[in-house]
Amino acid sequence: MRVTTHFLLWALKLARAETQTSEAERATLARHAAEKKRLVEIGVWHGVTTKLLRNAMAQDGLLLGIDPYRKGRFGFSVQRVIAQREIAHATVGTMEWQRLTGVEAARLYAASKRPPVDFIFIDGDHSYEGLQGDWEAWSPLVAPQGIIALHDSCSSADRNIEGAGSVIFTRESILPDPRFRLVESVDTLTIMSRCSD
Repeated sequence: MRVTTHFLLWALKLARAETQTSEAERATLARHAAEKKRLVEIGVWHGVTTKLLRNAMAQDGLLLGIDPYRKGRFGFSVQRVIAQREIAHATVGTMEWQRLTGVEAARLYAASKRPPVDFIFIDGDHSYEGLQGDWEAWSPLVAPQGIIALHDSCSSADRNIEGAGSVIFTRESILPDPRFRLVESVDTLTIMSRCSD
């Protein structure tokens, strides 16, 4: 469906916010985000998983929603409007929006001297270089036992995405990274945990 058509249908409550995550992936994200205090999502899109993470995190948690949300032909990002309205009713913790790329946001976070993050969901640029940039920028900022969830990082029974850059980078660089261990894979979602130092 075209972006403009979907936006109009959504505004009229005739269409839902869109997500490319499966029900099983969303349940897995919620389970791993439960009671976490410092969360990051790279690639918010319509905010479906953002809302889920915010409802699962600790009452005093902070969720950074990172997405560059480039302006469309109407001079604004319809995806950003949808996401902000979808998440407006979630009241757990605090939401901080950052209209940046994942790499830019990581630089800002590192410079702020904030504590390491407990949970990151990387669902932004799925190219090899895009995931490489997000991984290299954010993985050092994860607390011991912290979680990094990676979308479109492996094939599932329903989706063969072996040729995707994000799958190749996960296989070549993330899975063998000695700082992290594989926790589980659900559909196209890979869950990694930072090893204790």
